[in-house]
Amino acid sequence: MIRKGFGQVEPNHLSAQRTGQIYAQLPAASDIEVLENGQFVKYDYAAGKVNFDGEGEWMLVFNEVKLYGARETYKDFALQAANAVDGEIVPRVFKTNVGDIFTTNLVEGDVALKDELSPNAEGKLAKGVSGATMKWQVVAETTLADGQAAVKVMRIA
Repeated sequence: MIRKGFGQVEPNHLSAQRTGQIYAQLPAASDIEVLENGQFVKYDYAAGKVNFDGEGEWMLVFNEVKLYGARETYKDFALQAANAVDGEIVPRVFKTNVGDIFTTNLVEGDVALKDELSPNAEGKLAKGVSGATMKWQVVAETTLADGQAAVKVMRIA
């Protein structure tokens, strides 16, 4: 999937918006320079960081989009260490549950209807991730508000 700019998320049905399972207390590990909406991170509370290889469940990065330029759109937003106070980014992450659905353009490689995806080592949804416990299925091929190609995914495990 060809993407312009950063990853985007359109929440179709995310249970965290109703259950309150939204977290934003831990900073990203120092080696993470950018976190895009639609990425997944591990909420590694024991280490005091979010990362890609710690303990815990994968959590969906879904930050409040802050755009200040008149010509900027959602594709222009990501949390970036270079723009953060003291270089430390603190993402807002959602716990997801089986049945949750969202639309995104942040997937690795070409995907098609009914493909199963899981977070890879960079926290991006991809096919064929070995040892994956979290699984998402492509349930529709669609577009985002800015016309970019996207997929609607539903958590199935």
